[in-house]
Amino acid sequence: MGGRIICVGLGPGDPDLMSVRADRLIRGAHHVAYFRKAGRPGRARTLVDGMIPETATEHAMEYPVTTEIPVDDPEYNRILAGFYDAWTDRLAEITTTEDVVVLCEGDPLFFGSFMHLQTRLEARGIPVSIVPGITGMSGCWTAAGRPMTWGDDVLTIVMATLPEDEILRHVRSADALVVMKIGRNLPKLRRALAQAGRLDDAVMVECGTMKDERVRPLTEVEGPVPYFSIVLLHGSGRRP
Repeated sequence: MGGRIICVGLGPGDPDLMSVRADRLIRGAHHVAYFRKAGRPGRARTLVDGMIPETATEHAMEYPVTTEIPVDDPEYNRILAGFYDAWTDRLAEITTTEDVVVLCEGDPLFFGSFMHLQTRLEARGIPVSIVPGITGMSGCWTAAGRPMTWGDDVLTIVMATLPEDEILRHVRSADALVVMKIGRNLPKLRRALAQAGRLDDAVMVECGTMKDERVRPLTEVEGPVPYFSIVLLHGSGRRP
């Protein structure tokens, strides 16, 4: 019998927040694959340090490009498509005889890189299983220590990579808001929040649940922020 691909969600960053199932699968794996930037250990691999059996074969899937090319450049999609195609081939070959555990930060089906492999693998008829994980945004609003939504609040999730006018539109209409992928986009996000009159309500959470966790009003944040940063606008809806 052939193997399957098992993608395990590792949660928001604190290893203690990993599920029991994820822990068991990683500790019993024969093949473990994970994404990382070339020259870096990778956050996913760091989270499971000491858990992977010494006998397991590791497969570091190194992105050929991250921020070097704009995401709207056709070359960006061409390069990444080739990367995912090549790793689909390699993982498919392993599954002819054995299972492969693929690591994914947060939850695999919430903006995870694994989704691009999943669609390709399933198109070939290769069995894929998913182990859910706590999302990064859930870890961040827990770090902030306030309810994110009340009553009938509608939660909106926005990427700061959107054009500024699109961010502004979502900020104006949202009851509760999570903004991801901030990085170099912080200035335009700050402008959109200020224009909507919501800047003073915004909370920045950096590295939520991790050892470098930091929670501050966005008005106190200056300069660049870590990759693992999320801005929150808490809801204030119906309550008893």
